[in-house]
Amino acid sequence: MEQHVLVVFPHPDDETFGCGGTIAQFVKSGVPVTYICATLGQMGRNMGKPFFATRESLPNIREAELDEACQAIGIKRVIKLGLRDKTIEFEDPELLIDRIEQILQEIRPSLVLTHYPGFAVHPDHNALGEVTIRAIARLPVQERPVVYAHAFARDCQEVLGPPDIVNDISSVSELKLAAVRAHRSQSQMFLSKIASEKRKKQSSKNQFSHMLQRESFWTYRF
Repeated sequence: MEQHVLVVFPHPDDETFGCGGTIAQFVKSGVPVTYICATLGQMGRNMGKPFFATRESLPNIREAELDEACQAIGIKRVIKLGLRDKTIEFEDPELLIDRIEQILQEIRPSLVLTHYPGFAVHPDHNALGEVTIRAIARLPVQERPVVYAHAFARDCQEVLGPPDIVNDISSVSELKLAAVRAHRSQSQMFLSKIASEKRKKQSSKNQFSHMLQRESFWTYRF
């Protein structure tokens, strides 16, 4: 059983779409979870469908959605770094590494969930994953937590091989779905596709329904 799980992602909704079910399982088993969310996703392109957000209102909306989603999957502590969306790659990496290392030293997680640097598509994903890995690498080997790295670039399996962690989250799929619904400004497209797939015969290619059934990770090798 894990002692403490630290989740490190850049945007509100990253915690839900990529590993909301896995987080919910840890919480249900009594494992404390802390979430470092680096930005408020203020530069996100999705404004709801139909639109209900503006560029000015989006940060407050997404912060409220984040709080609701975390409540749905059971995250009680969220550390918001206050960085600006789409700029993490331009931050001083040493300062970010220092901040993350300080949190690592404080909570001593046995497991970290973050993006696999270089294989997570968005520059913010890759940049934050990189500084998180570098912060963990500063720790003595015997004190380093295990890292489950989330990757979804087109070539990730070609380069990294198949994920070594494939987690069945069907028992908590309703909790993850509640969190997806909480991120309303970003998830309406997903919700419509999931509803459409449920009306059809399910197949192995129904990717949106599968996000409620399993989550995959690669154990990062230092």
